[in-house]
Amino acid sequence: MKITLVKKILKDGSPCAKCGDVLNKLEESGHMDRIDEVLVADERDPDSPGIALARQYDVHRAPFFVVEREGQEPEIYTVYLKFVREVLEQETEESDELKEMMKDNPDLDFL
Repeated sequence: MKITLVKKILKDGSPCAKCGDVLNKLEESGHMDRIDEVLVADERDPDSPGIALARQYDVHRAPFFVVEREGQEPEIYTVYLKFVREVLEQETEESDELKEMMKDNPDLDFL
């Protein structure tokens, strides 16, 4: 799973207040390490990576998250609490835990 966070820089060059709040919440909760990429949607630059991604997914709010899971269409979250509940705090399945253990311990083998 790949998680991209898009935060906004306003036309006057100041950071988006809501984006700052979300970044603080991610840091305080220890979830920031789950974010794979942070892109900036700079209102002064229509070709900035965050603006391009917003255009690609037709998103008009910031911050937003793009969640990419293998074999699935990307999911877009514009509501922080919904993102946390559905993505960051979801229960892992036993098979996912076993795959992670095998990946981290290649010397292990099934009997």
